[in-house]
Amino acid sequence: MKTREKEIKRASWIGIIGNGILAVLKISFGLVGGSMALVGDGIDSSTDVVTSFIILFAAKIMSKPPDREHPYGHHRAETIATTILAFVIFFAGAQLFISSVSNMLVKKETDIPSSISIYIVVISIIGKMFLAFYQKKAGVKTQSSMLIANGKNMRNDIIISSGVLIGLVFTFILGLPIFDSIAAFIISLWIIKASYDIVIETNMELMDGVQDTTIYQDIFKAIEYIKEAYNPHRTRVRKLSNLYIIDTDIEVDGNLNVSEAHKIAMAVEKSIKENVQDVYDVIVHVEPLGNVEHNESFGLTEDMLD
Repeated sequence: MKTREKEIKRASWIGIIGNGILAVLKISFGLVGGSMALVGDGIDSSTDVVTSFIILFAAKIMSKPPDREHPYGHHRAETIATTILAFVIFFAGAQLFISSVSNMLVKKETDIPSSISIYIVVISIIGKMFLAFYQKKAGVKTQSSMLIANGKNMRNDIIISSGVLIGLVFTFILGLPIFDSIAAFIISLWIIKASYDIVIETNMELMDGVQDTTIYQDIFKAIEYIKEAYNPHRTRVRKLSNLYIIDTDIEVDGNLNVSEAHKIAMAVEKSIKENVQDVYDVIVHVEPLGNVEHNESFGLTEDMLD
């Protein structure tokens, strides 16, 4: 766990430094060169600095051990941080949307942006390609939803910067500054969409769901290895960051004593932990063979996966 947290913090600092440099370059030269789209791109990079700090802070909270108020630990801080990240991205997109629409609707004389803006955008694209690749690689390695979301955000930034570049090229070719504002408008919509996608993905964990339901097949297969355990049912899985909490009911011979039934439950727990990756905790409820409870309306059984 410490290695994972260390990797997340390293990725956060690289994101802070890299995006900080790009944000200063784009905003400064965008203002000097008169490119609204480049300024908007710089604002987006500034939000990436904020999100990296959020990830860094969340990693610190996640490292805390369980306590009386948080018996499951503090892993859900990652999910909360990812949601905050999405809202920061949305706010940046909304601000750019408002300013770009205002510039298109209000008729005023606008100068052609300076050619230096094009070179800054090219530098930004190269820098973002490195940052997006590194964030995604670190996110997959650590199974961090925060880093994966940040990697997707930076991948979108490549498209955003490419849009800025296209807008600037058209501006210079046709001599119409309005293309710069149009590019800024399209970029704002892309930023807003990116924030929406992150919220939808994060909402799955907040609602105690899992995207990859094949984990249920792995659980039932692990239980099958224990011959004395029958009819696994009412199985539920939820996530804490990159870890799974698994609840399941099994049936055993009703003539067994408590100690013998407990040994079977422990064997089931061990088998699940050995055959399913990233398990935080397993809770096994034991019932006598053939037991039927008609009010059990939640959880999955093996036949539901067919």
